[in-house]
Amino acid sequence: MAKLRASAPTIHAKLAVSLESESKTFQLDIDCEFPSQGITAILGESGSGKTTLLRCIAGLESKAKGQLKLGNKIWQDENIFLPAYKREIGFVFQDARLFEHLNVKNNLQFAVKRSHEKIKKAFYEEVVSALDIASLLLHKPEQLSGGEKQRVAIARALLIKPKLLIMDEPLASLDNARKHEVLPYLAALQNMFDLPILYVSHSTDEVCKLADHVIILNNGQVALQGEINDVFAHSSLPNAYKMETSTIIHARVTEKNERWHLIKAEFGGNSLWLQDNNQTLRKLLRLRILANDVSLSLDDQKDSTILNRIEGRIAGIEIDNSSATALVTIELNQIEIVAQVTRKSVDDLFLMVGMTIWAQIKTVAILS
Repeated sequence: MAKLRASAPTIHAKLAVSLESESKTFQLDIDCEFPSQGITAILGESGSGKTTLLRCIAGLESKAKGQLKLGNKIWQDENIFLPAYKREIGFVFQDARLFEHLNVKNNLQFAVKRSHEKIKKAFYEEVVSALDIASLLLHKPEQLSGGEKQRVAIARALLIKPKLLIMDEPLASLDNARKHEVLPYLAALQNMFDLPILYVSHSTDEVCKLADHVIILNNGQVALQGEINDVFAHSSLPNAYKMETSTIIHARVTEKNERWHLIKAEFGGNSLWLQDNNQTLRKLLRLRILANDVSLSLDDQKDSTILNRIEGRIAGIEIDNSSATALVTIELNQIEIVAQVTRKSVDDLFLMVGMTIWAQIKTVAILS
């Protein structure tokens, strides 16, 4: 298991469980840490242990052994096993699971009554406003769209005042239009409420848009964990995600070119020209550059249709002897990006650590 630098993790889960079903045995044996703020995404192929890990954290697997700590509070160790109802966890599932016979307001009141602490009117109003559901309070679930139901479900989970919010593929049942409706609310949660969020998903696109920290599971074990950019730019990314190797950066809009419908986004002393999607000046953007969208050149090829060409220095070369590719890390001032090139290109261009190189960035995805 590759463990990358973490951003002051304060939640520690060291858990093991062996489960049997239909003459098969599944073993989960994990040791992971994640920050007490922001969104931690849990990725993994079907059967990797994502749901089992959630059940262990929630206290729903009585056979689970090990330790679970949130800050200084122990939920589980060799002497303690807090039941699920005492773990102060808010859940959001694939389906909203609202009470169909109650309107939205009464669904929310159900959570308020079961909160671990008294819910003040100001907090209730803050949650309702944050999820933009004030106009829906008198509606029954059958009158809501899929996206509206999920927003209500998130509000209900927040109103129990949890110490940890778990989202188990909350967008999986929605079509693309409804996903785009809910995503901005999910992105805003980490800035508005001071609690860690565990976000389980099969979609790397969702994860790259939302997460600060990533845990990748494989066969019941942690294959990779760390800050999102460290994980997706790492040469040890599991095979199922190799095509997702990328760099995630934050940039700010500093210029708009109305003639060409472009914006200039600056990051770490570098700049990129991107399509203008009505972004405002000074707006902070989250960008993703796939490694296979970065090509390398020994000089600045100005007679090219590739608009974004940045001079840098090769900081590392990882050769994959089992394939035709190599992962090259390029240092651009204070920022590093990764390029996936062929091993033949590495030899043909005599690429070496420390040499000057031009990174030609063909496509940049604007995530937010």
